[in-house]
Amino acid sequence: MLYKRSSELFEEAQEYIPGGVNSPVRAFKAVGGTPIFVKEAKGAYFTDEDGNKFIDYIASWGPLILGHAYEPVINAVIEKAKKGTSFGMPTEIETELAKLAVSMVPNIDKIRFVNSGTEACMSAVRLARGYTGKDKIIKFSGCYHGHSDSFLIQAGSGAVTFGSPNSPGVTQGTAKDTLLANYNDLESVQALVDANKREIAAVIIEPIAGNMGCIIPQEDFMKGLRELCTKEGILLIFDEVMTGFRLAKGGAQEVLGINADIVTFGKVIGGGLPVGAFAARNEIMAKLAPDGPVYQAGTLSGNPLAMSAGLAMLTALNSNTNIFRSLADKTAYLHKGLEKVLKENGVKHQINRFGSMISVHFTDTPVVDFASSAEGNNDTFKKYFHGMLRNGIYLPPSAFESYFLNDALSYEDLDATIKALESIVDELK
Repeated sequence: MLYKRSSELFEEAQEYIPGGVNSPVRAFKAVGGTPIFVKEAKGAYFTDEDGNKFIDYIASWGPLILGHAYEPVINAVIEKAKKGTSFGMPTEIETELAKLAVSMVPNIDKIRFVNSGTEACMSAVRLARGYTGKDKIIKFSGCYHGHSDSFLIQAGSGAVTFGSPNSPGVTQGTAKDTLLANYNDLESVQALVDANKREIAAVIIEPIAGNMGCIIPQEDFMKGLRELCTKEGILLIFDEVMTGFRLAKGGAQEVLGINADIVTFGKVIGGGLPVGAFAARNEIMAKLAPDGPVYQAGTLSGNPLAMSAGLAMLTALNSNTNIFRSLADKTAYLHKGLEKVLKENGVKHQINRFGSMISVHFTDTPVVDFASSAEGNNDTFKKYFHGMLRNGIYLPPSAFESYFLNDALSYEDLDATIKALESIVDELK
């Protein structure tokens, strides 16, 4: 494939935008080469500025669960835009979407809309601190909750030490209040709790992780985490920015049968427009301004275009829950096909899958946390990524990202993806 126009656009973008992109993963730093510039998309496909057509496995990193340019969403946005794009005042559609979301998700009474997943997680942590009167939080290595200072922390020298900033601009003062545990390791959480008695406000976790590949909670890990938080008076925050309204109507809480205290949303709830949200029971949300002392605000929060897109998307999902089974079946089919090709050709690999999330890791060690994910052969992944790209398959340009399937994908698309892997598998040996 030729990428002449994309290359020209990337060169120009670098003159005016840091790194030429507005989100780092788009720059292809992890895989090498020049990023592709998208011209248009429909259903399961997008076309780049050079006219190349691709089967898309990121779906804008998750929100386009029914495919690109899903007609009810597009029509809703167009009709709403004709009446104004933003007012900075209440509108009826905010309540409509809030009412629908609360009806779909277990264990929440109220929801506050924001503009991104980062903002949702940042606000959820502030609310947890305000509700409990405690300062520290526990997060998990490899889980990503946006680029707020509290979350850009790397591990310390031991299980109970403070973390340290992993980005310039994050202060040591901020870092000391963020403790790092290991995913799927309840003992590492217990050790932090024991070493910081009565200081921990919340534990925040991706219930199914998607930022170190797709990582699935092992049996009883999430149950044990819930029990520990309840026992110690710690709020459990589920970051469902990826999993909310993707795995089921009620997200990971429904699928895992675990109730979180605060839940954050993004991606699907915006139907492709910038929307985030956080939600909880009445007694927790009562602490939030203007009812309570915990301040959070946003001029564009709940803007009518985003609300109309989200309402159209959630309405479609709420009225046809077979979509979740359809997506899971397609993902299982893809898993089986990719695994067969890799096994028959002796390529070391692990494939993790949950619902419509899946990732391929080039290692012979089970991938259960960030450390085991990092054991994957990145050189092999680069060959895999670019080989699939040459064959018209667009995968996440990082070994540490989950794929997100959309229901516009046909079984013919999945077969074409498996056939693409067959055509490049010799390069991976």
